[in-house]
Amino acid sequence: MNRIEEAGEVGHRTPVLIVGGSLVGLSTSLFLGRLGVPHTLVERHRGTSFHPRGRGNNVRTMELFRGAGVERRIQDAASVLGRNNGILQTPTLVGDAGEWLFKEIDPGGGLARFSPAGWCLCSQNDLEPVLLESARELGGDLRYSTELMSFEQDSEGVTARVKSRDTGEHLTIRADYLVAADGPRSPVRERLGIGHNGPGDLFHNISITFVSRGLADVVGDRRFVVCYLTNPEADGALLPVDNRERWVFHAPWHPENGETEEEFTDERCREHIRRAVGVPDLDVEITGRAPWHAAERVAARYADGRVFLAGDSAHEMSPTGAFGSNTGIQDAHNLAWKLAAVLGGWAGPALLDSYDAERRPVAEATSARASSRSVEHSHPGYAPSPGAGGGGGRKGGILNVALGYRYPQGAVQGADREVPVVPEGLRLTGEPGSRAPHMWLDRSGDRVSTLDLYERSPVLLSGAGGAGGWHAAAQRVAELLSVPLDAYRVGAGPDAELSPAEGADWAELHGVTADGAVLVRPDGFVAWRSEGAVEAPEEELRKVLAAVLGRE
Repeated sequence: MNRIEEAGEVGHRTPVLIVGGSLVGLSTSLFLGRLGVPHTLVERHRGTSFHPRGRGNNVRTMELFRGAGVERRIQDAASVLGRNNGILQTPTLVGDAGEWLFKEIDPGGGLARFSPAGWCLCSQNDLEPVLLESARELGGDLRYSTELMSFEQDSEGVTARVKSRDTGEHLTIRADYLVAADGPRSPVRERLGIGHNGPGDLFHNISITFVSRGLADVVGDRRFVVCYLTNPEADGALLPVDNRERWVFHAPWHPENGETEEEFTDERCREHIRRAVGVPDLDVEITGRAPWHAAERVAARYADGRVFLAGDSAHEMSPTGAFGSNTGIQDAHNLAWKLAAVLGGWAGPALLDSYDAERRPVAEATSARASSRSVEHSHPGYAPSPGAGGGGGRKGGILNVALGYRYPQGAVQGADREVPVVPEGLRLTGEPGSRAPHMWLDRSGDRVSTLDLYERSPVLLSGAGGAGGWHAAAQRVAELLSVPLDAYRVGAGPDAELSPAEGADWAELHGVTADGAVLVRPDGFVAWRSEGAVEAPEEELRKVLAAVLGRE
């Protein structure tokens, strides 16, 4: 960063300014750092979250963290809940009443066919420090106790004024782009005048942290992710923090009926938890309370000039399924590679227009599914209006939502625009706009997933010994367009850089022939594919790459 003096204020120059230092802001910093993009993050709070919440990290999010080199650190931070699985619904924890809505997230281990990663239960208060440390190791300039006071943009960038809440010092930051990850009440979004679409508020809860040494004995060997307790006089959701003595309880709250947060006294919370669990004399020590609001809202647009919304500033979702935080982290990943490409000079500014075109429809479809999931699970405090929740009863698993979402339009060529953004089933067969298929490969003696190839640049896969001429064409186009395009030949023989496991067919998995090619974006989504050879592969690839990267 360059320090400058403007009107007596200390100033900085940075390519990207991130406003908000929670999960999505920290993920944005991590992903930009991996791509070598200097940036500054400001967060008004003094540090990372201390309240255990937002614990479900789905398989797609863990793929992104795997690519960013922090998967193992997160798994270590999550080890205390490593055996917790499934969702229990019961009127009491005494005895063996109730039913499992599902007992295992990945029964039979079938997920391994689709991904090298898995689900991970890591609470926000454990995850954020890992992201913070990793982002700083990559050179991120992360400033807590620093509040955005104002900003204005012009055709060349954004000028923001921030204040240290510790010293009162004001600073001017000049950035090429601003990413607003500043939460559901986003001051940045409000300053831009961007409205919402969607039903709005769904329900309200008070999240209660407490200590109980006797509750573990009542729970026994039921290692759930969450337990919905359905006693009509004391319903709520119970979540383990350490499976021993630290717990969280979400109690329904009805401010629409005049109920205030102050009415949730320690005594009321203790008695509510005891009735919900079914043990009148259970030891309960209340350690904290925090209100939260479930809503279904999606911003009318995700960008305004050089300012972009990500995470809760762009969308709010019911917590059931943990879709909101995962969608936000995936927003950050989608935006990061595009900012890196534009700032690096190998993509045109038009590429950034695809952020809204791709991510907003995903949020709209996912938020509707989250509300539907809350209906299916009878989430405490949620009394949906007639017909709410998407209809049609239970829809089974959520892997199609977590992993199968697709981009019918945006930075893709040849995508089917009629296909649903979130399909009914999971189909990952190399169609443009979908997440590229996973398969294991040998690369110079190392076992890697195809997904491990995608992070810093576009990748072209073609067959070793194929007649398509794609590999040579990719090398020429990369030089012609000054694009960091990586090209790999897949198969057997001396020309192959990548060798599939015996019996595996990379071309069939990706929906092409041995003479075809697949272009994959840095975020692992298929940008384009050619089923077979074409007459002029270099010209075809040049046109496609220029279109995808906004350089037409």
